[in-house]
Amino acid sequence: MGRIADEAALRAIYGEPSTVAVGKQLDRLDAHCRAFIALSPFCVVATQGPDGLGDATPRGDAPGFVGVLDERTVALPDRPGNRRLDTITNVLGNPGVGLLFLIPGFDDTLRVNGIAEIRDDEDLRQRFAVADKLPATVMLVHVREAYLHCAKAFIRSRLWDPAGRVERSRLPSLGQMIKDQVNGEITVPDDAELAALYRNELY
Repeated sequence: MGRIADEAALRAIYGEPSTVAVGKQLDRLDAHCRAFIALSPFCVVATQGPDGLGDATPRGDAPGFVGVLDERTVALPDRPGNRRLDTITNVLGNPGVGLLFLIPGFDDTLRVNGIAEIRDDEDLRQRFAVADKLPATVMLVHVREAYLHCAKAFIRSRLWDPAGRVERSRLPSLGQMIKDQVNGEITVPDDAELAALYRNELY
């Protein structure tokens, strides 16, 4: 018993995947994938940094905010954030990305893997304008793999079950937690300032 270092050892524990688990993988977005993305207001974007560490970041907007340009290309507008630029700088060095699309109330998810590039074409940015505000850049993902993922994680976690919701009071506010973490070394906006930032800098 101990650290597992090769796939053979893993397969000895887990066995082989089913024919459905392997065979469902597509190399493009079919009608079902497109419909799923059109209904999704939220996705997680996974990249890898130059230090080899993985990075997963949330992206969200109105349903269908990720544009399907064709069966092998999706476009994600980059809305105002914290300007760390972790995701898009990661893509500059390693363009491989993974997307996980969620729909509120759905236990199924859609996984899309591909090769990304960062674009600032005016016509592409215009396509994703909100109230005349354009995203600074748009990430194009050239699809290599797409497949629907089973519901087990969502069933186990009861993510959409109202009875499983956690009261926000169980943790301090975001501002307070960050203040505790930095221990006075930097100035952190208070809760009212953070709320104002959210209201004024969504787009």
